[in-house]
Amino acid sequence: MKIITSIFWILWRIWFYVLMAIPILILFPFLVLSILSYKSYPYFFKMARIWAKFILFGMGFYYKIEKESQLDPKKSYMIVANHTSMTDIMLMLAVVKNPFVFVGKQELAKIPLFGFFYKRTCILVDRNCSKSKNDVFKKAQKRLNMGLSVCIFPEGGVPDDESIILDTFKDGAFRLAIDHQIPIVPITFGDNKKRFSYTFFSGSPGLMRVKIHSPIETKGKTSLDRKNLREMTYGIILNQLLHFNFKNDNSPLNTTLKKQV
Repeated sequence: MKIITSIFWILWRIWFYVLMAIPILILFPFLVLSILSYKSYPYFFKMARIWAKFILFGMGFYYKIEKESQLDPKKSYMIVANHTSMTDIMLMLAVVKNPFVFVGKQELAKIPLFGFFYKRTCILVDRNCSKSKNDVFKKAQKRLNMGLSVCIFPEGGVPDDESIILDTFKDGAFRLAIDHQIPIVPITFGDNKKRFSYTFFSGSPGLMRVKIHSPIETKGKTSLDRKNLREMTYGIILNQLLHFNFKNDNSPLNTTLKKQV
């Protein structure tokens, strides 16, 4: 039985990368045209959402969204969420309709096909280079001036220790939000780690719960408020993670959560 299960996981993981490639190959000419200028980015974003949903449904994932409020399509936001899985990218694209750009690690640009478009449409950052970090703010300014939103996973990466429920938030997203006086939108992904973590022999098809929280205003805020905004956002996402997992007694995180509380 264990051998059969292991074979399933291997084939399922390979299938994930096949699903990543199929829509890119089909839409390739249109995707290339849509990245020729910044002005055409909204068209690229629409195709990226199709790509994301194709992967999620192809893997047997389905999502349920709970919204505290609707996002204004004419406003720019700083979108932040917990980060535990590669599917976080797809799920974010699937559930947020406002065009946004990711700020993400440059290592993902090495993935064939995906990386070609990733490095041309996202804001890449080398976390070991201070110059690269500073460049993020200049590039984000250009996107925000176009009316786009920005998405950052403020943990700065997926923790190696999967027992960590929510890692410490870094300042970048909150500094950007204050500098540009745009609202922060916390989003909680409740099941991505359980469904498709970075542990190879793990995961399963099923439900992915999403909570889109009310925007946190930054108008009138200064750098002195950055810590409070960071801690407030962290608390909102952590409390929702606790809520998600205490509701599900079968969650593999439940024991760890109870210990943490």
